[in-house]
Amino acid sequence: MVNNVLVYGEENDLIFNTDKTKEIILDFRKNPLPLQPLIIKGTEVEKADSHRFLGLQIASDLSWTLNTTAIVKKAQKRLYFIRLLRKACLNHRPLIQAYRGLIESILTAGITVWYKVKAN
Repeated sequence: MVNNVLVYGEENDLIFNTDKTKEIILDFRKNPLPLQPLIIKGTEVEKADSHRFLGLQIASDLSWTLNTTAIVKKAQKRLYFIRLLRKACLNHRPLIQAYRGLIESILTAGITVWYKVKAN
């Protein structure tokens, strides 16, 4: 399959950068087989335990721990601004708008992926 991607890239004038390429292996067997290293154009591809894709942290065990930690950290940073607005004695309406724009958007960013994973 990797060779097909390389051939497609060459035919369409795309350059495959092996320095930026990483491999994530999803294997849930009780006794996984030892795997050969992936070599592309004479360069061994680095294996990674997680990868950030479209704003979501994807772990090799498909757990949500890394993603949840990153989201909580980002939301906590932005909560500081809401606290400053509250100390400025603003009405509830601007606080709610700030919350929805700064924090709720982060918390619900991957909601469609969560639903798909949960449903399957």
